[in-house]
Amino acid sequence: MNTLNLELICILFATFLGAGIVKGVSGMGLPTVAMGVLGATMSPLTAAAILIIPSFVTNVWQMLAGRDTFRLLRRLWAMMLCIVIGTLLGARLLVIVDPILSGRALGLALIAYAITALFLPTLSIPKRLESWLSPLIGIVTGLLTGATGVFTLPAVPYVQALGLQKDELVQALGLSFTVSTVALAGGLFTQGAFRLDQLSLSLLAVFPALIGMWLGAIVRQKISPKTFRHCFLLFLVILGLELTLRPFS
Repeated sequence: MNTLNLELICILFATFLGAGIVKGVSGMGLPTVAMGVLGATMSPLTAAAILIIPSFVTNVWQMLAGRDTFRLLRRLWAMMLCIVIGTLLGARLLVIVDPILSGRALGLALIAYAITALFLPTLSIPKRLESWLSPLIGIVTGLLTGATGVFTLPAVPYVQALGLQKDELVQALGLSFTVSTVALAGGLFTQGAFRLDQLSLSLLAVFPALIGMWLGAIVRQKISPKTFRHCFLLFLVILGLELTLRPFS
């Protein structure tokens, strides 16, 4: 049992250190990487529960690292509200669906996000369309978050298409991920899917995640963001394929 606990702690440390580095370089990716890697070693439901605290801490840090938080909240409040609603509804699926099917859904979500980011052009959404697009994007993002534990689709491409400045974009993503994290925690709690040992592991994962973010900020100064982004997205495709095909192998 002690060996198993040590092995799990090592897996968590390595996973969140790597995920933190990705987030430190790109401003996103911690939940995506962590869910993908942990989903290959445990059920997506357990992985999502462990993700909660490190995701919340790192995203709040990102959300508050600027002066535009409240202005962005006023602009995106409908999307945030619908993310909460969708996640609370979708979390039921993460609890009741067979872990093999959940793992497959997670793999498909990772592949879809990576391919979208790699091959689709960056869109530009007129501000007049935001009043009805934001709630729609929020609901879909919430349902996918609740069902897979991944916060990225379609929120990330949508926020990137709003024409925000670089710092605003980083904060907007932090806001979206923070709301998704809190909503996912609420969804899992209402479904009775949290256990004390998962919360302790989640708290433990904060330390390597923060170290990873610090290292990622250093790496960001040393390499081309474009090169890193392509390598990261290709890694997600490989990880997604492994999760998707594993149940049938």
